[in-house]
Amino acid sequence: MEALECIKTRRSIRKFKENAVSKDTLTAIVEAASMSPSWKNTQIARYNIVENADIKKDIAENATLGFEHNCGIINGAPQLVVVSMVGMRCGYEKDGSFTTSKEDRWEMFDAGIASQTFCLAAHDMGVGSVIMGIFDEDVVAKAISLPEGEKVAALIAIGYPDQECVAPRRKTTDELMRVL
Repeated sequence: MEALECIKTRRSIRKFKENAVSKDTLTAIVEAASMSPSWKNTQIARYNIVENADIKKDIAENATLGFEHNCGIINGAPQLVVVSMVGMRCGYEKDGSFTTSKEDRWEMFDAGIASQTFCLAAHDMGVGSVIMGIFDEDVVAKAISLPEGEKVAALIAIGYPDQECVAPRRKTTDELMRVL
């Protein structure tokens, strides 16, 4: 699939078939996502693949902050990716000071780039995904025994799509772009 076609045809998939994505396919997706740019090439994104039904259920029931829609998506997906990020690297100098006024917010920026790259690579390989942001970080971190020094950035439900999605209306380039 060509890059522009991949970008234009990727949709957030919220209904999945039961069959899990193979380890080989997951490895290929993560390998592609590892090419994401990051602050000073810090490569802070990590991909925690949750296949265990009990852990997924725990996250769905206890970490979705009462947002039932996400609870259903997580329980309906064969796998859940907990994107985490290694802290204290993006936006920092070696002495621990911040490089810019953005301070440590570069971490989320880099995790976002990595998450989108993950989803585009997945789409290219026929795997559907949806990035979710409504969750309790501490509950998720505990549920997956997140390594010390990492923080949860996003949840991505993945699997083979069991739905067709139409692209929602997009803003025009005149609404999005300024030329100065």
